[in-house]
Amino acid sequence: MNFKLDFIEDKVEFFDATDLKVLEKKIEAKVEENKAILLGVHSVTHQMYVSDKGQTFYSAVVHFKRKK
Repeated sequence: MNFKLDFIEDKVEFFDATDLKVLEKKIEAKVEENKAILLGVHSVTHQMYVSDKGQTFYSAVVHFKRKK
């Protein structure tokens, strides 16, 4: 019987929030989860948007890659 393990090489996740602190906590929690499957942060892209009503929205894209 042969076992073959396939590792996740890349993973991209999207996050959004109306508060920057909440966005940061969401990302930090996901970073910790992905450490368990040997993925580290490769890059982070973020944006801020202000609606016509003045409400601020924050979003981020985090690219995780396998640690070697």
